[in-house]
Amino acid sequence: MKYLFLMLSLLGFSCAENTLDAQNKLAPDAFEAEIRSNTAVQLIDVRTPEEFQEGHLAGAQNMNVQAGDFAQKINQLDKKQPVLVYCAVGGRSAKAAKQVSEMGFPKVYDLKGGITAWKTAGKPIEK
Repeated sequence: MKYLFLMLSLLGFSCAENTLDAQNKLAPDAFEAEIRSNTAVQLIDVRTPEEFQEGHLAGAQNMNVQAGDFAQKINQLDKKQPVLVYCAVGGRSAKAAKQVSEMGFPKVYDLKGGITAWKTAGKPIEK
C-alpha cells in the first residue's frame, strides 16, 4: 500500500511539472502581449552573440545559455519581475527557462517556437 501511494504521489508531481512547463510556453501573440503588458519585463535572448547580432526582439538582452557566466548574469535580474526567454526554435530557451525557474524566479515564460515562430507570425525584429 505504501508503494502504491508513493508511485501515485510521484506520478502526480511529474504531471504537475509538465503542466507548468506547458503553461509557461507562449505562442508569439501571447509572448508579445506579455512584453507589452509590463514595462519592467526582462526579455532575454539566450542564443549566441553572433545569432543575436543577426536579429533579435526589440529590447532583448543577450545572455547565451551555453556560456559559463549565464547563471551569474541571470542572478543580476530582478526576481520580482517576469523573465521572458527565447532562442532560435525553442530548445535552448526551454533549458534556460527551467534553469531560471530553479534559480527562484517565479514568473518565467518561454517563446514557443523561438524567434523562428516570431518571424513566421510577422512580428518585427531589430538588428
